[in-house]
Amino acid sequence: MAERHKGSVLLSELSAEFAGTMILILFGCGVVAQVVAGGALTDPAGGLGNHDSIAWAWGLGVTLGVYVAARLSGAHLNPAVTVALAMFKGFPWAKVAPYAVAQTAGAFVAALIVRWNYTEALAKADPGHTIKTQGVFSTLPANGNTNLPVTEWGALRDQVIGTAILLLLILAVTDLLNTPPGANLAPFIVGLIVVAIGMAWGTNAGYAINPARDFGPRLASFLTGYGGAWRDQYGHFYFWVPIVGPLIGGVLGAGLYKFFIGRFLPAAEPDLPGEVPRPDES
Repeated sequence: MAERHKGSVLLSELSAEFAGTMILILFGCGVVAQVVAGGALTDPAGGLGNHDSIAWAWGLGVTLGVYVAARLSGAHLNPAVTVALAMFKGFPWAKVAPYAVAQTAGAFVAALIVRWNYTEALAKADPGHTIKTQGVFSTLPANGNTNLPVTEWGALRDQVIGTAILLLLILAVTDLLNTPPGANLAPFIVGLIVVAIGMAWGTNAGYAINPARDFGPRLASFLTGYGGAWRDQYGHFYFWVPIVGPLIGGVLGAGLYKFFIGRFLPAAEPDLPGEVPRPDES
């Protein structure tokens, strides 16, 4: 097979990042729209899901998005992952910005599709398109709950910790020198990581743990009637928190994996002449 031109390689990678992130957000924002907007209209209210169904759909969205994109781009689907891999795994820095743009664009388009499909439910549940349903598209401190006084600084802390956990575990699962899952199950395990983070770290900031996941849908909601999309329930500018926090946390988590585990793993050894390559090294 003829070698592809370098430009076409990058284009294929960006296309995969766009498509994979779009799949992620179609399931992620879609399930929140079903639970929040659709569930508000059932009798009794809340009949279309809960926090657990949201966590599972986000995790499965990650799994399916990774399966879509992995062969072409590695399926980062998250600028925090891309930056961390550039810092610690040799991913080219020149590709970081294009990957982030493709990921954000995929999230933006997916959110527009969710917004369009749930037009009637969102309009009925929240005619003013307020903070009540803003969480369908983007995150808020304490998920918009004023009974839990989490500020943007508390949410920033939460995002740093949550994304650090994510990247530490992603590197552990995908490191061929460690004990990665076989039978192409790594995407499924990564999805389970997101489910676990959602169930354990979802209270303070809605576990965005991904700048593209938050900014793309936030922009889509702003352009389609959510005038307060950039602010939280207290009126403070909040959009920067799910961008800055994950970028810091991703580098921190990858660095922790490198420090505590990666540097102690044995280097891959070449096969002896005539030896059949081992499955995990072929």
